[in-house]
Amino acid sequence: MRWLNRARQWAKAIKRDVVALWIAARDPRTPVMAKVVAGAIAAYALSPIDLIPDFIPVLGYLDDLVIVPLGIMLAVSLVPEGLMREFRAQASERLERPTSKAGLWAVIGLWIAAALALAWLVWRR
Repeated sequence: MRWLNRARQWAKAIKRDVVALWIAARDPRTPVMAKVVAGAIAAYALSPIDLIPDFIPVLGYLDDLVIVPLGIMLAVSLVPEGLMREFRAQASERLERPTSKAGLWAVIGLWIAAALALAWLVWRR
């Protein structure tokens, strides 16, 4: 079970670093080359479209297990250490709280509308 905890910690660090790289790509203090690489890696990691589709056996997960972590390592190495620490702290804060209250209310509104529509259909019969 120790390896499972290590894998979870690694996955959390990857998720945090992707958000940190997204922040880095938008920060004016980040060097231009680091912005380009960080933005590309963050966009790819957050994108629903993969270089190799996941339904292809073995190769489908290759990009998730190899390409993304290597890209993250490259991008992190291009961002100055002090800035990367700051971006990681900001990313940790963002991951701890809901990211979109508007999205939350939209989902709640849809559920309420669906419940009301279902109640109306049942009441009519």
